[in-house]
Amino acid sequence: MTYKYPIILASQSPRRRELLAMICGDFTVRAADIDETPDPRLAPAQWAEDIAARKSLAAQQLYSEAIIIAADTMVLLDGVSYAKPADATEASEMLRALSGKCHQVITGVSIRLGMDHQQFSCETNVTMMNLSKADLEYYISTYRPYDKAGGYGIQDWIGHARVTRIEGSYTNIVGLPLAQLAEHLAVHRITV
Repeated sequence: MTYKYPIILASQSPRRRELLAMICGDFTVRAADIDETPDPRLAPAQWAEDIAARKSLAAQQLYSEAIIIAADTMVLLDGVSYAKPADATEASEMLRALSGKCHQVITGVSIRLGMDHQQFSCETNVTMMNLSKADLEYYISTYRPYDKAGGYGIQDWIGHARVTRIEGSYTNIVGLPLAQLAEHLAVHRITV
């Protein structure tokens, strides 16, 4: 796909870089340094969109003549949001909470070009099988999932060996819902 403007990905996530490269080969990564604390007055999907919008706005101040794409992903179980774990203990607690249950992964996406701003969110249901103590120890010590919301990466061992059902977008769980993003870029005539 060819785009009329340069593309800036406002994210440090290596997974988002890999995903975005699948639909647009040439882009620049410029992470936005913002406070990612969710606004408690908003609903969960709005949290993710709000954080993504703040990231894209911060990046747009440096790149006004570019398409700015930003995203934020959260894991939600029974209304509780699970962010990135600080350490092995927190990762283990998160994964024990998700064990044997269906949870939601929500990614909010923000696209800015000049005065034009679109944002949307995507929700995917993920069902994880019961995780044993050995599963938790192996996964956390081997994959060190401290940069992943909910303490796991769907593309890692746990996603391949311990997730029993996915309802919705797989790339959303990884961190960027590609089909929806490509559709937004095309609908808003950002492509050539």
